[in-house]
Amino acid sequence: MIELPYSLVIEATEEPDYFGFYSPDLEGFSGIGHSVEDCLFKAKWGMQEHVELLKQEGLPVPPNNSDPRIIIQNEKKLAVA
Repeated sequence: MIELPYSLVIEATEEPDYFGFYSPDLEGFSGIGHSVEDCLFKAKWGMQEHVELLKQEGLPVPPNNSDPRIIIQNEKKLAVA
């Protein structure tokens, strides 16, 4: 079982060994990894560090998500105007 305090979105990019990730529950939290597994590992520890930084700066910390989701999808392309 993967235990994360917040939901996580992992996005595959056009580069075969490059994935981006972010949490829709934890504002400002994002990162990159070389595989889905790498993203999960980095996110688990990165979320803890991010929350500690928020606390140190006196910023609000969102409550843990009682039902966090992990979504793996292709990177969404922004439309060019």
